[in-house]
Amino acid sequence: MYTFGSRIRYSEVDKNAVLTIESLINYFQDCSTFQTEDGPATMEYLKERGIAWVLNAWQIEIKRLPKLCEKVTIGTVPYMLRGPLGLRNFFMDTEEGERLAVANSIWTLFDFNKGVPCKVTPEIIEAYPLEEKLPMEYLDRKIAIPTDGERYTAHDIEVREHHLDTNNHVNNGQYIRMAIGLLHEKDAKVVSLRAEYKKQAFLSDILHPIVIVNNLGDNKIYTVSLNDDNGGVVCVVEIKTDCSGTER
Repeated sequence: MYTFGSRIRYSEVDKNAVLTIESLINYFQDCSTFQTEDGPATMEYLKERGIAWVLNAWQIEIKRLPKLCEKVTIGTVPYMLRGPLGLRNFFMDTEEGERLAVANSIWTLFDFNKGVPCKVTPEIIEAYPLEEKLPMEYLDRKIAIPTDGERYTAHDIEVREHHLDTNNHVNNGQYIRMAIGLLHEKDAKVVSLRAEYKKQAFLSDILHPIVIVNNLGDNKIYTVSLNDDNGGVVCVVEIKTDCSGTER
């Protein structure tokens, strides 16, 4: 298990002084990056070999989002390395041990010089000691696009510089930010989400979102398909919101 402590900053919260979903994902990404940089398979090690971890899927359960200045612990638990695949959990806890959010993620080690997945190396195995996976409901990484429900086409999204990461393609958290921005309820309480990444999008690409909404008791399920110019799916994001009116 790898952890680091932090305090929720003003730049990370919304108008209600609550941590944004985007910032939560940034914390998780930072946590895995910190663990990587502690070596021996650092980002420089990966870059020299033309390889990198590519995210296939997120599943995140949110129990409560912390508020401004709240002290938190962010952690990650790698629990499987096999062939080109890496599976790891993430979590955010309060100082008192309250679990605020837990996540599962699926990664592929990709050789960009050869254009194919590649096996993990001894250095990578050493960098990520494996432990037991965290308790949560593990769902399928593939997200089915519903055939029923309210369907609407949202405004096109052009990929800009601020969407990109160090690999020069859209950062995985940015797709989720785009999808959340398309919800009918702008102040919706998100209780869980999944994201499945199918293709990479690059600077100046145009994404064409299709949104499907289904009601499920006190919840709404938004399925957002971000498509390319040819109608191919780049990323699918499924967002479950709480409509019961309870506060975080």
